[in-house]
Amino acid sequence: MTAAALMPGPAATQHVDPALITYFQEQLEGHYRADMFLGPHDLIGTVSAQYQLIDKLTRSAKDETRRGLLRIGAAYAALVGWLYQDAGDLGAAAFWRGVTQEMAMRARDAHLIGYALVNQAQVRTDLGDGHGVIDLCEVALDQARRLAPKVRIMAMQQQAHGASLTGDRALVDDLIDQAGALLSRVDDDLPWGNACRRTPGYLEVQRATCYGRLGLGAEAAALWTQVLAAIPTTARRDRGVYMARQATAAVAAREPEHAVEIARDVAVIVGETGSARMRRELTTLEVAMKPWQDAPVGRELAEILAAVTEG
Repeated sequence: MTAAALMPGPAATQHVDPALITYFQEQLEGHYRADMFLGPHDLIGTVSAQYQLIDKLTRSAKDETRRGLLRIGAAYAALVGWLYQDAGDLGAAAFWRGVTQEMAMRARDAHLIGYALVNQAQVRTDLGDGHGVIDLCEVALDQARRLAPKVRIMAMQQQAHGASLTGDRALVDDLIDQAGALLSRVDDDLPWGNACRRTPGYLEVQRATCYGRLGLGAEAAALWTQVLAAIPTTARRDRGVYMARQATAAVAAREPEHAVEIARDVAVIVGETGSARMRRELTTLEVAMKPWQDAPVGRELAEILAAVTEG
């Protein structure tokens, strides 16, 4: 978990060509694409090894080349943290989010520091700590005027998740609406944090997720139908997570048969990707379905989930 980030001692001095920064940026975009198809387990080793190489080169690089490597190193650390989070290892995720914060601060990059704070808030979201999420996002937004619109969008939508955990629907809608007003202004060339450009219906995904936490089943279900119509079938991991949330929303809307129908498809995707995040969403579905656990539809769901667990 930690070895790639804790290489001891000074490395042997070597020449570091500035072109390596572009090389690592291009590789990063490829890793983002691969993550959509593969899930976390096949990528953690590759991305963390590249982070270790960046860290090694940073120890020899000078001036702007060094700062550039620190910036791209922070982006790689953030991706490693995300992969561990998707794999269900929140301890490792929190460690790598800390590495991201360190690299961002060493680079003295306000945008990256804000991004790192949002990354840490993501872990707090998975821990169910709504106030912790809000605290971190408010710190990120303290310097909002200095931040790229993309970073402000990320902080606002993540703060909305914190608000959903504290039961504040009005704040959820206000934050996501504010973020939506900034979408047309996203025009940077930063190689990280581009989910708001890459994911169709990005902010409605966040709103639907928040509505699900708030118990707004019918409203969440309607949003998931809208979102999933735009998500490409090739984005298997994301579709699986969203479908699992859609199934839970269907239960809240008193449509358990529809929920089980969706869960059957999600179970197939879990087997393909190994996403712990998707498994966790199915656990949430299982809890929501308890009122039907002795009915045929409840037993059918139990069989589906047992197969996923055994896999």
